[in-house]
Amino acid sequence: MTNEGFETMLNDTFDKIKSVLLAKAGEYAADGDRLHNFKRAAHLQGITPVGALSGMMCKHTVSIYDLINGYEEGRAIEPELWDEKIIDSINYLILLRAALYEDYTIHGLRWLE
Repeated sequence: MTNEGFETMLNDTFDKIKSVLLAKAGEYAADGDRLHNFKRAAHLQGITPVGALSGMMCKHTVSIYDLINGYEEGRAIEPELWDEKIIDSINYLILLRAALYEDYTIHGLRWLE
């Protein structure tokens, strides 16, 4: 892949990440809190929001591994499915970063600057 091709793919990825995160905000962010669902799930399970998020993220990780295994076995996998799963996984890592950032801040700890 050329540098130009990589940069095009990277910009497309950033655009999709932002588009999905903004579209899902209305569905998952209650009262303007983008981490609402993770906090609610954490409360229901008696764990931290980071722990709740990791459980939800695990489902996406398993899905990616299943796709990779299928790909390695020669199954045809639609690019749209790859893209959806990859973007979802990236977004979960962004949400994990946000949850950690908030937790550090609440506890008076310094997050990266």
